[in-house]
Amino acid sequence: MSSGFPLPVPDEVTEPWWAATRERRLLLQTCRRCRSSQHYPRAVCISCGHDDLGWVQSAGAGVVDSFTVVHRAPVSGVTVPYVIARVRLDDGPVLLTRIEGADEAELGCDRPVTLGWSPLPDGHHLPIFHLADAPDPRQEN
Repeated sequence: MSSGFPLPVPDEVTEPWWAATRERRLLLQTCRRCRSSQHYPRAVCISCGHDDLGWVQSAGAGVVDSFTVVHRAPVSGVTVPYVIARVRLDDGPVLLTRIEGADEAELGCDRPVTLGWSPLPDGHHLPIFHLADAPDPRQEN
């Protein structure tokens, strides 16, 4: 997928997350004090405010919390239609992501989804999701 959008530059907070995407691993920040997990990476825990944060790997399963189908490209070079969704991970956090490989009629809130990956030109990958009963066509055997 060529997103057509500029990607953020990794910094000291987000670098471990971006590095893990090269290996197609979805990391979540976890507070060592209150044990809550969060995504996107931040400098402090959004639950308790402490900065004692570590990383855990997500299982990559969840459900669609909300979604919209984009039919008009926001910038040149973006293929439409595409689905933007909030995915509530079984691990707790909510990700704003894309659902790929699903027909509009198949989509719905509370539909189970599984993690897939969309390669970027620099070797990183973006996490995307597929309906749980639909295979990820990009997965390597």
